Amino acid sequence: MKVFEIKEDFILAGQPLKIISGAIHYFRMTPRQWEDSLYNLKALGANTVETYIPWNIHEPEEGVFDFEGLKNIELFVKKAQELGLMVILRPSVYICAEWEFGGLPAWILHERGIRLRSTDPVFMQKVDNYFKVLIPKLAPLQITHGGPVIMMQIENEYGSYGMEKDYLRQTQKLMEKYGIDVPLFTSDGSWPEVLDAGTLIDDDIFVTGNFGSRSKENGQVMREFMEKHNKKWPIMCMEYWDGWFNRWGEPIIKRDAQDLADEVKDMLEIGSLNLYMFHGGTNFGFYNGCSARETMDLPQVTSYDYDALLNESGEPTEKYYAVQKAIKEVCPMAWQSEPRLKQNIALGTYPVTDSVSLFNTKEALVDEPIYSPYPLTMEKASNGYGYMLYSMTLPYYGHENKFKVVEASDRIQIFTDGNWQTTQYQETNGKELMIAGQENTDTINVDILIENMGRVNYGFKLNNPTQMKGIRNGVMQDIHFHQGYYHYPVTLTPEELARVDYSAGKNSAQPSFYQVEFELEQIGDTFIDCSNYGKGAVVVNGVNIGRYWNQGPHLSLYCPQDFLNIGKNTVVIFETEGVEISEVSFCDKPKYLA
Repeated sequence: MKVFEIKEDFILAGQPLKIISGAIHYFRMTPRQWEDSLYNLKALGANTVETYIPWNIHEPEEGVFDFEGLKNIELFVKKAQELGLMVILRPSVYICAEWEFGGLPAWILHERGIRLRSTDPVFMQKVDNYFKVLIPKLAPLQITHGGPVIMMQIENEYGSYGMEKDYLRQTQKLMEKYGIDVPLFTSDGSWPEVLDAGTLIDDDIFVTGNFGSRSKENGQVMREFMEKHNKKWPIMCMEYWDGWFNRWGEPIIKRDAQDLADEVKDMLEIGSLNLYMFHGGTNFGFYNGCSARETMDLPQVTSYDYDALLNESGEPTEKYYAVQKAIKEVCPMAWQSEPRLKQNIALGTYPVTDSVSLFNTKEALVDEPIYSPYPLTMEKASNGYGYMLYSMTLPYYGHENKFKVVEASDRIQIFTDGNWQTTQYQETNGKELMIAGQENTDTINVDILIENMGRVNYGFKLNNPTQMKGIRNGVMQDIHFHQGYYHYPVTLTPEELARVDYSAGKNSAQPSFYQVEFELEQIGDTFIDCSNYGKGAVVVNGVNIGRYWNQGPHLSLYCPQDFLNIGKNTVVIFETEGVEISEVSFCDKPKYLA
């Protein structure tokens, strides 16, 4: 007898099973937080945890793999097993998840003309190379080998992107080749077009849906699709959206707790579900995604609070208790308990101890700048994340000249002789301006700082050239392309920040580094107040905790205690908007735009 199988019901050890699951992304929180979040999921009444596995964090450079710290998927799964939870894994190379590039690695864009999420041999070879390392780590964790993993995903919402069944089959075969023998599944929206395009139902691959309301209506669509293909599988919503993500400059999206509880109750009456998200966490570093639009793409914020059952820092919300009650009403035998509570703390305010203009310290950041006759993209000149500073010297003819940057992404700041001229972003990118030099000079020093604000994580732009960041074409003076560029990556790694020369000269009107050194006698989970900052990112003891922007809605950054030290601490703020920063203040609650 199989330990776990899918028939008309989910069957575990010969008995029917209703899966009550919640999404916890191990990579959006620290390992210390895993146990409390997993325990609270079980205390809710759940029996399963689900997580995506992002390719780009595990293979940050092609052929270089990382499964340490918050990337330790094996440890996360084992921790779930210790607490008595089953696990659903989604190791598909594309995850969406409002995560940078949907989990695809930036380095894959080095391959000119590559067709992502297809049977393109170049793409599939990259997938094979990745799975060859990843899947053998997951195989021993399967329930068929004594582990807690009951199911794994082949691809994610593929029907919202493509319809190439051979691509899905090739992915399936790779997973099986490297040791996967638990049931596989796909997950798509709950309407016929995407189900037809994105599933392998005729190959007996289990079909799940993604939705967050109208449970019985959507469940009926799933049932009719299965019956059309002569399947009598159980209904499973793999992403039961209990909240939503947020984007810069937009109001925070909230969902009524009782409305969610009522819908969860309806869903459990007809099938199984995975709450997306149970605990959302944080898009640390430069890993926030971006919503694709025809013209104005909309990058997402650092917080992945998601208005979930646990908030960003892991505290149970009103939704937690409402859903817990709903689960008990439908599944009275489900084990439940009081959740573990936590408290964030304010750690004080500390003055900036050093600052320096990026332009004055740029030479110290690199062994030597990367020179090229024509500009290189961020993927070519760096790791593809963060910022790129392009510096060039133009001739000055004693009068204003036309100037424009041609084909660049995402956000462009142009400076001449150290003075800000303009900021361009999407709707104004490529717009021509007039520039001039200073009196009694025959050259103009131009610096262009470009920020990758996040690659799209969903939709039609995955294969669009705009996903290559930085300058893709060139810079024009008058009506010709300029030749001669020096490239300075600004990726905010610990190694890079250690090279910042704070003695090189400050200028708060220019993009700048601000350093704060201070001592702490106690540590705890906290927030950094960014309400008096402009736009940039914060690094705490070498860890990039994410981006801030005074457009809101979030005006603070979550900082787990794991990133702090008892004793000496160093915070570095990279501020791009000419806002002079004087202090770092830690608060016990997140701050929002009024």
